[in-house]
Parts: sequence; C-alpha cells; structure tokens
Amino acid sequence: MKQNLIRKGRLAEFDEQALRFTSSIAADAWFFRYDILIDLAHVAMLKKQSIIAQTTFEVLTKELLKINEQGYVKLPQDVDDVHVAIETALTERAGSAQAGWLHVGRSRNDEVATCIRMALRHDLLALMDAVLALQDTLLERSASNATTIMPGFTHLQHAQPTTLGHHLLAHCDALERDLARLANSYERTNQSPLGAAAFASTGWPLDRDFVASALGFDGIVENSMDAVSTRDFVIEALAAASNVMITLSRLAEELILWSTSEFGYVEIDDKFASTSSIMPQKKNPDTLELIRAKTGSVIGDFTASVVICKALPFSYNLDLQEITPHLRQGIATTIDCVRIANAVLQTILINKQRLAEMSSVGFTTATELADTIARTAHVPFRTAHTIVGDLARASTRDLNAIDQVGLRYLGKPLSLLGLTADDVAEALDVNRNVAKRDITGGPAASQLKRMLRARRRRHRMRQQRLLLRQTALQTAEKGLLTASGA
Repeated sequence: MKQNLIRKGRLAEFDEQALRFTSSIAADAWFFRYDILIDLAHVAMLKKQSIIAQTTFEVLTKELLKINEQGYVKLPQDVDDVHVAIETALTERAGSAQAGWLHVGRSRNDEVATCIRMALRHDLLALMDAVLALQDTLLERSASNATTIMPGFTHLQHAQPTTLGHHLLAHCDALERDLARLANSYERTNQSPLGAAAFASTGWPLDRDFVASALGFDGIVENSMDAVSTRDFVIEALAAASNVMITLSRLAEELILWSTSEFGYVEIDDKFASTSSIMPQKKNPDTLELIRAKTGSVIGDFTASVVICKALPFSYNLDLQEITPHLRQGIATTIDCVRIANAVLQTILINKQRLAEMSSVGFTTATELADTIARTAHVPFRTAHTIVGDLARASTRDLNAIDQVGLRYLGKPLSLLGLTADDVAEALDVNRNVAKRDITGGPAASQLKRMLRARRRRHRMRQQRLLLRQTALQTAEKGLLTASGA
C-alpha cells in the first residue's frame, strides 16, 4: 500500500479492514469530474491571489486535465476518497513541490460539500427535464381526452362523472408543485461552500466569490461552519424527489387498476408489460408496479438521510459520508421512474367506449339530481340529499319514483313543487353533468381548455428557466476549462 498523503506525519498506516470500512472511493465516481473542476477553479484562484506562481498554476492545470482525460478508473483505489486519489495521482505526475500547493487554503470538508452540490445540481436539472417531458405527455393526452367521459372516484367507489382530460390534468398539476419544489431545492443547492476549509475558513487570502462564479454557483454559503456542516439541501432534494415519486405512484396505481379486466379502461403497451412463466395469457404491468415499489426505496433514502443528520454536532462528522449514496440512489431512481412513466403514458391505449359505459354506473349523477331538486323545487339541499339517498336504493329513478319518495319526506310530490321530467332527464345525463361543472377548475370542456392554455404557458416558462440554468452551468464549465488550457 502506498503511503497516504493525509496520514503521514501524524498517523501510522491505516488498518486495511478499517480503510475498507471508512473509504468512499468505490462510490466516488459520481464526484470525479466535479472534483477536477473544483481543483481547476481553486488553482486559478490561488494564482489570481498570488498565492502560487504562474509556473505552478501551469503545471497543476496541465496535469489535472490529463488526470481528467485518463478517467476515474486510473486513480489509485487504496485511499480514503476521490479527493485523496486525485491529489495522490497529481503528486506522482507533478511532484510534491508543485502538487503540494493544490490543497492550500482548502479542506476535504468544503471540497466534498462542493462536489455533492455540483453533482446534485446536475441531477436536479435532469430530473426537472424529465418531469417537464412527462407533463408534456399529460397535457397532450389531457387535451385529446377533454370530452372523454369517465366515472370519477372517491374511496375507489364511483362518485360523479368527469372526463379523462380533467383527471390527467390533475396529475399534471401535482407534478407542477413537484417541479416548484425541485426548483427551490436547486436554488439552495447551487451555493458554494468552497473557502470554508475545515470549518473555520483560512488565513490565506482566498477569493470565495471568484471560485463560486467560475464553477457556476449563484453565490456562497457564507458562514464557514454552516458551509461544511449542512446537508439540509440533500434532505430537501430527497424530500422533493419523494414527493415526485408519490405523485408517480398514485398515477401508476390507477393505471394498474385501470388495466385489469375488472376495469378495462386502458391497455399497457407490450413494450412495458410482461407475461407469466406459467400462465401464457397474462399481461402484467411490471414497469408500473416497480414505480410503485421504488417509491418506497426513495422515501427510504430520504428517511435514512434525515436520521443520519439528526443530532449531529457541528461541524463536520464522517457520518455525513453515509448520506451521499442515499442521495445518488434516490435521485437517480426518481429520474428513471419519471422517464418510464412518461414512456408508458405515451403508448397506453385508452378504451373510451368502456369509460363511457361505466360513467353512469353506481348512480354517479346522484349529486346533480339532488342539486336539481334543490334548485327547482326550492327545498333545502340536505333534504334533497336525503331524498336522492333514499332513491339510490330504488330500481327506477324517473319522476314518478321521485314523487313517491318526496311524499314520504315532504308530504307532497316534488312535481307539484316545480320538478319536471325534463329536469330529471337532464340531471341523469352524464354529459350534461360534466357540462354544468363550468366553474373554475371544473371538468367542463370550456374550463379544461382554459386550464390547458394556462398550463402550457407556465410549462413554456419552466422550460425556458431550465434551459437558462443548463446553459449557465455549461458556460461556466467551458470557460473554466478554456482558462485552464483545455
């Protein structure tokens, strides 16, 4: 085993079992490229501040770029982490007289915190992009099913008629709130801890704002102790991801139910279904079931991170290292699930005839009938509700049947109070039911079209903001590499 750059001078060599136990090198591939960029920005700042000579700057940037080209797999693996691995490789290439300046004014504490933020912000943008694509599909399928009548549910029981367009737009709106949470998480993630060093900053005249700008950060985490200690941005990102997964899981659950023989509302495309090893007729919605299951995994990653952070004293503790795998797994899983959900939804077949047939099953028009009785006969709604509740047990629901029930509760038939056969027929018509729901947010076609226009405008704004963020990071990276001679 090579002598450890960090331990020499203070500690003997690490026990091999202890090294394997504490090392994060196997999981640090996620950070490699970002750590190189951090090194390049730090070295550029050291030169700007006249802390290192021009020749040292040139040697360090040249060798760092070569290490980057060779890739993570060429780094020494018998070390604590990727930061030590890069510095070890740099020392072998440039010599300790030059490489020894790389770490001046810096700790692994602020370095790893910055790596996490850079990796996470990239993944947050990828997740937001995937959610926007899923929203695109939901908006398209909602618009094409604006008048597709279907039963709406409460308690998984037929409740009132609605449209598939209205139903799908509800999922789209839930994703909009998820996007807002992800965008807020990105803002707090994209702050630089560099310059905090171990926790008490440094006596070297560092320019923290220069490094933050060079790496595409929007600003710095100012308090040096807070900068290295906090992982609240990780918790926030995983909480936002958990919300996304809950939204997906609810959508997946409905599609799974709707694809059963009992419902028959939709059919999953063959590309996203499986069959049985023994029952050849089976078509199983495996991809949707895994989305439902992986929701628990992402919530588990969030929960683990919260518990790890609980009661940790300031400032840095190695407990924080254990959070990173949960962050990477949780966000990566969420991105995969959003993309799969989008692909399934793009290809799913909708049985409009079956939806229409089932839209009136279970007396879904009962609420409108009660409303109609209250409006036309001028009886309190609760009385009308009771009358229709009684009527729900009857085999017929025409005006004559309603009059008979009305006699029991009012002492007179409702037809004498103004209710007509036409009123009843209109109330029992599922299409008229939906058309009457024309208040803000309702399923009427006019409302749905208005909401779709508003959602598309907001969607375009989200896409533009995402593009600006992606471009800002790409521009910063390109500028840093160019300034480093790449």
